[in-house]
Amino acid sequence: MKMKLAICAGLLAATWTWGAEMSVQVREGQLRNRASFLGAVNGTVTYGDRVTVGQKQAGWIEVVRSPSGVTGWIHESALTPKRIVLSSGTDDARIGASGEEVALAGKGFNKEVEAEYKKQNAKLDYAWVECMLNFKIPEKELAEFLKQGGLGK
Repeated sequence: MKMKLAICAGLLAATWTWGAEMSVQVREGQLRNRASFLGAVNGTVTYGDRVTVGQKQAGWIEVVRSPSGVTGWIHESALTPKRIVLSSGTDDARIGASGEEVALAGKGFNKEVEAEYKKQNAKLDYAWVECMLNFKIPEKELAEFLKQGGLGK
């Protein structure tokens, strides 16, 4: 059993390097105070930023150094090990997903999944879904709600 654990630990160490640099591949990524979409936002990083990463936890990566000095957790889909080189030109650059799209992707949901679901369930009324999508809660109110419910730190 100890041998199996040692092999697993070795494989994890070989695939994940503490202190490695990664690039932000989304227009704007949110750095949160914990590895969860419910975590408070500490700050943001933008497309092409190079960040130094720490531990990985359930689809989240800890950013231990960012260009602005803010640290926190970001969903792994917002980062790439490739170096993104920004250059000028006459064409618009194709920018990756927004932070909102990353959040949905982390939950396994995107526009294609939504379209397919609507196609298969054409008789369902989506009026309330659309209403909820347009409903915005100020971040301070959400943070207070999470705190009162024992969900936030």
